[in-house]
Amino acid sequence: MLEIITGGALSLIQDSGRFGVMKDGFTQSGAMDRHSMKLANALLKNDLNAPVIEMMMKGVTAWFTEETYFCVTGGEFRIKLNENEIKTNTVYKADKDDIITIGSAKSGLRCYLAVAGGFKVSLVMGSASTNLKIGIGGYEGRKLKTYDTLETGAASQDIKEGESVNGPVFGGEITVGAVPGPQSDMFSDDELNKFFGEEYTVTSEIDRMGIRLEGPALTAENGSDIISDGIVFGSVQIPNSGKPIILMADHQTTGGYAKIATVISADLPKLAQARPGDKIRFVKKTVEEAEVLAAEELKYFEELSGR
Repeated sequence: MLEIITGGALSLIQDSGRFGVMKDGFTQSGAMDRHSMKLANALLKNDLNAPVIEMMMKGVTAWFTEETYFCVTGGEFRIKLNENEIKTNTVYKADKDDIITIGSAKSGLRCYLAVAGGFKVSLVMGSASTNLKIGIGGYEGRKLKTYDTLETGAASQDIKEGESVNGPVFGGEITVGAVPGPQSDMFSDDELNKFFGEEYTVTSEIDRMGIRLEGPALTAENGSDIISDGIVFGSVQIPNSGKPIILMADHQTTGGYAKIATVISADLPKLAQARPGDKIRFVKKTVEEAEVLAAEELKYFEELSGR
């Protein structure tokens, strides 16, 4: 088991999210940076969707009550096991009574702590993900705090202590692929070229629901209001201000602004690690290109986890 000593800034149990329930008004939720979540699970030979702890800006301090294999992935955080500094993207073994301290972020915004066998929590609508807005999933539907105790599952026999991979580098200049969205025809070629050619800046208005950008305003030919329709993780809305909003893991289920593009799934982790002031450029991709990149990513994780 793992007992929380301090809960950090915002530490949540997450998996890949809640699927098949948006028609009932429930959002997807799940890890913001699914690449890092799956990387941690793959290194530990877990199911790729096993629940992990997602931390933002400052992580948890926690006590291992038994011998446990673990790893931390995502942004670069200051991490110690007892008094020894440890690295991200590497499998470690904690002995009984060891303490892990995950401090503040040096780069990126979020990191992920996974344990062998995953964290054992009750599933809500098929997912362990925490939805803070309605208080469901994860650990009692809330962020982790002092004295919370998390059970762990059965570890694989194939774990390799010390196994390590190179993870992505986050921050600064971010380039993301995006396919034209369902309302891209509401924008002229000049406006589309502006969206795919100009640079945008991440504002301070960022959370698990979305990221507001500052930069060239975009104008739909007959206004950007539409009859509300479905939203997905990565939808890029253009509100009346003309400044793009990228919808993230806790996005609403429907929205009434035109969606000029959808960020491809392989590049969503870059946005999950974006900080205010980071620069973003959108590169046009086809659906077929997005599918190839998604398939390559899945193959990488399956090979790493030995599945």
